[in-house]
Amino acid sequence: MNRNKKPAQEVRKPFLKGDITDEKTFRNSLTFFGILIMVIFISFIVCAAATFNSFVLRLLMNSAVIIVMLMIFYHKGAGHGTDAVARGEILYQKKEKGQPFSESERKMCFHPMKGFVTGVLGTLPFLIAALILAMNTSVQMTQAGGLPSWMQAYLRRDDIGNALASYTQPETMAVADYLRAVIRIVILPFVNIVSYENKTGMVLLERLSPVILLLPAMAYGAGYMKGKSIRTKIHTMISENDRKRIRREKKRNNRTGNQRKREPEQLN
Repeated sequence: MNRNKKPAQEVRKPFLKGDITDEKTFRNSLTFFGILIMVIFISFIVCAAATFNSFVLRLLMNSAVIIVMLMIFYHKGAGHGTDAVARGEILYQKKEKGQPFSESERKMCFHPMKGFVTGVLGTLPFLIAALILAMNTSVQMTQAGGLPSWMQAYLRRDDIGNALASYTQPETMAVADYLRAVIRIVILPFVNIVSYENKTGMVLLERLSPVILLLPAMAYGAGYMKGKSIRTKIHTMISENDRKRIRREKKRNNRTGNQRKREPEQLN
């Protein structure tokens, strides 16, 4: 190992900055929403088998699912950010050379908040539902259930019949109940960690569900911001490879020149 080897000098290329939104923001947010649906579906299948009685096992398994989900969005955002920086570099070169380009092209260049905006817009349908649920949630109580057959005769008594009739009428589903079912599926790894049996914990989880739903958008935005450093690494690697190639060619030329010097001159 060569300890005297100098670290590669970072190479940064200038680029034009874009706007926080552009003509592709809505389409990108729809793509984000589609990926979110796919990830939720896969995590639902995985987490359905991760409802262990042991809290430690539930925590480890579901935490792994959460980390994988966030890494997927982080890498998707990083790809988007890298492409945006590369577009900005091309437009900067065009600007320096006096070549024309459209304003819509410039808007699609890198902006540090564009990834977060794309992620939030892609999460908006679930986010609105989570906000409504958070403002209306309460501790869920188990309903009484039906009456046993031997008590059916008491329903015809005037004194207690009306009171017992309430036990035979199933509770109707309210809007909050439908929203609760959807949001619990979306944040199922967190639900598994808390456990359905923890009524107080489930209420707290539902009130925090808007914040939890923003985690994929934050991971996407953080990955998008990484686009600048990724482009820097790419340019640095290219520059370093060029220097290595030049050094190899110099060594090859030196060896060829030395061999020619050592060869005896041919006498006429």
